[in-house]
Amino acid sequence: MGAINGEVQQISPSLQLLCQRYQALAVSADQNTLTVASAVELPEELFSTLRFASGLKIVTVRWPTAQLEQALEASRSTRSSLPTQGADNASHEPMDSLSEESETPVVQFINQTLKLAIQRRASDIHFEPYQHSYRVRLRIDGVLQEVTPPPPGLANRVSARLKIMGKLNVAERRLPQDGQLSLLLEKQSYSMRISSLPTTYGEKIVLRILQSTQQSLDIGQLGFSAIAVNRYLQALDSPQGLILVTGPTGSGKTITLYSGLKYLNCIQRNICSVEDPVEIPVPGINQTQINTKAELSFARVLRALLRQDPDVIMVGEIRDAETAEIAVKAAQTGHLVLSTLHTNSTAETLIRLNQMGIAGYLIASCLRLVIAQRLVRRLCQHCREQTEEFILIDPQLWPAPFRPWKAIGCSHCFSGYYGRTGLYEMLIVDAEIQQALVAGASSTELNTIARQQGQQSLLTAGLALAEQGITSLEEVYRVVGSQLE
Repeated sequence: MGAINGEVQQISPSLQLLCQRYQALAVSADQNTLTVASAVELPEELFSTLRFASGLKIVTVRWPTAQLEQALEASRSTRSSLPTQGADNASHEPMDSLSEESETPVVQFINQTLKLAIQRRASDIHFEPYQHSYRVRLRIDGVLQEVTPPPPGLANRVSARLKIMGKLNVAERRLPQDGQLSLLLEKQSYSMRISSLPTTYGEKIVLRILQSTQQSLDIGQLGFSAIAVNRYLQALDSPQGLILVTGPTGSGKTITLYSGLKYLNCIQRNICSVEDPVEIPVPGINQTQINTKAELSFARVLRALLRQDPDVIMVGEIRDAETAEIAVKAAQTGHLVLSTLHTNSTAETLIRLNQMGIAGYLIASCLRLVIAQRLVRRLCQHCREQTEEFILIDPQLWPAPFRPWKAIGCSHCFSGYYGRTGLYEMLIVDAEIQQALVAGASSTELNTIARQQGQQSLLTAGLALAEQGITSLEEVYRVVGSQLE
């Protein structure tokens, strides 16, 4: 890397910024040629502009994505403390209200950080002030990774700039605030949810990058087994009933629901959703976002939706007893209802509904399918290695000797992992489960019945992926835990 950085410093900042607009990097220049590295094929307009600006012949080289991202970050960090002329107009297009500040260092730092987060597929960006430092971290594939912080002197202005972008009250520093902002980067629009929180040394800002049209929303891309896909599709084909997807925040529940809605989306069905916020706009679906300031809650929108002649209703999250009761009644009166809950397993979901005041016989009559899920990081297929030694796992989970794979790390990935896949536990509410619900069975009893029917637990599903080399045993234990329930 050192040699590359030395060569880059000989190239004018304007040429480097031009390359970075197309996610490329000028790596060397001599009297005749300018060499540009990229992970994808570059457009002809860039070549024309570079030839005109430099008067040199343009040569391209292909780099792995991870190597290019690391080099781009290193290039930015060497220039971050210096005012740069010729700002990246493409990255400033969404910030029309502050266009007069487009060349200030704080604007450049935030735009570079946002672009880096999108390039690395981050889901969240954390801006964290401390007494003598300022930390910026990206959550990539579910794990936080630190990136280059702002230059000294800019830290106090970063939170103010972000609050302005999110249309928050800049003068209010004592109370938490939240909002949304939209950006246009590299000719693509992105929506982000912004949250501010007062801390000891200033305001911590977290941006959640909301998924947009890049998602394929194909059920076949979720990581379901063939049997699980059939079970999900059978539940979706039901004329009425309740389908629940459960798991902690960031476990992919929303994508699973949207994939089901895409499967159902056709001209013959009236599909309505109530969400907080609307994360993925889908043509053909009537999506409503709740607004607590205007007293527009999940329950209030649900009541209105039932007067809109719906066939399918998607509730972003069942948060309280009132929403649960309306969703259950809708599922009993000829509607297919899809929603999410924050529980750890399928059996706990049934108990949680009961704790919300829904009688066991009502749950038994309307519930069709419960999916509990988690997301684990995928091992990089270029550098993963299988260990020589076998290990023994609890025979109740994995009866045969187990030979795990491990993460190594290479130029194609970050720390041995790239991308994520899902772990799923499915509970089909059949006659035996219905009888247990009516009888008031505990979560342990429901788990026992599910295992007798061949249900695969989240831990067992994770072990199966670890045995195939799709993920590592350490990653499964990190996400699911290692204890037998």
